[in-house]
Amino acid sequence: MFTNKNGILHVEEVDFRDIVAKTGTPVYITSRRLAEENIRELKRSFDFAFPLYAVKANNNLTLMKIFAKEKFGADVFSAGELYLALLSGFKGENILFNGNSKSDDEIRTGVRAGVRFSVDSIDELYSISDIASQEGEEVRIAFRVNPDISPETHPKIATGLKTSKFGLPSDKIIDAYRIALETPNVIPSGIHCHIGSQILDVSPFVEEIEKMFDIATQLENIGIDLEFLDMGGGFGIDYQNDGKCRFESFAEPVKEAFEKGLERIESKPELWIEPGRSLIANTTVLIAKVNSVKKSYHNFIAVDAGFNTLLRPAMYDAYHRIAVANRMSDEAEEVYMIAGPICESGDILGRDRELPKVEKGDYIAVFDAGAYGFVMSSQYNGRPRCAEVLVDGSRFYITREAETVADLVAKQRIPEEMFR
Repeated sequence: MFTNKNGILHVEEVDFRDIVAKTGTPVYITSRRLAEENIRELKRSFDFAFPLYAVKANNNLTLMKIFAKEKFGADVFSAGELYLALLSGFKGENILFNGNSKSDDEIRTGVRAGVRFSVDSIDELYSISDIASQEGEEVRIAFRVNPDISPETHPKIATGLKTSKFGLPSDKIIDAYRIALETPNVIPSGIHCHIGSQILDVSPFVEEIEKMFDIATQLENIGIDLEFLDMGGGFGIDYQNDGKCRFESFAEPVKEAFEKGLERIESKPELWIEPGRSLIANTTVLIAKVNSVKKSYHNFIAVDAGFNTLLRPAMYDAYHRIAVANRMSDEAEEVYMIAGPICESGDILGRDRELPKVEKGDYIAVFDAGAYGFVMSSQYNGRPRCAEVLVDGSRFYITREAETVADLVAKQRIPEEMFR
């Protein structure tokens, strides 16, 4: 859906320059066709599982409505994400409220919305029980189990390690469910696990499912009828090449492990999965304008998007494919460092990239930016956040207006008596 037409990047049928003329730069541009293609491929490969869209990966309302219309559930991590999910059309009973530090206000919001909770501690269990009792509701819960699985991924996105802040250790999980059985207004009905993000090897997922069924057999022995096993997400994409997730490479081993596990228990839980990155990372390109080119220790391209716009390269040393959007047919001539405008040495979007000769006024395209892009952006250095656009064939829609400098002070209040 991202093509080179006469040397110019097109998103579906739209020339990126037509979008930039309306929005300015930087700007995130998303292809609807790619999103829907990814949905079809996921559903075809994981026809045995119920998908929950991971709102943390991208919370653009227009994009979320596409997933809601496709009958996805939603994985949310805050009352804000819950609000966005409900606004987009996700049904409360198909929303799992995840997270290790929910406030009482957030829990109350979730109880009133009729969501299921992934419970991270006994303290949280009691809070849910108290609030559900006050609201006259019963709440279905799963404890999040920490399985002590170490996938090959960046340590900052490995969430199933024994040292992780998430979940309860495997050796304490059965006692937690025993307590839940005696706790009013909560119904233990599932198991939740999540081992990390951007995982390319399927074997950690197979190990995870096997450990979940070890727990499931013990839970049945204490009288719990399981309705769902949520294995979380984390299916990685190919950032080096086309940005796609090979869903089929994950699906068959996961299905085999799940079906073997079902043979060990009496209940027939659904398998839930939480794809986020794998569905929307490759749908989106970030366009940034070149402010200057400088020969120094490196050849630097200075663009108007930095880690305030796309944090992943600075935070995770993440690799994104990069091209010159208005010189797509030109041969590579130079090796460049692509640097942002932020006052930090680590503000680098790409290192040692072979690109055509770049000049001030050119446009840089950073691909596979749909996951953990805008959602992690900030106003650091007093830079307003950028626009988001959805392309649908030959048309495009501004789905999020770019902020202005007025947004930097919109919520600030100056106590005037201090300056009289």
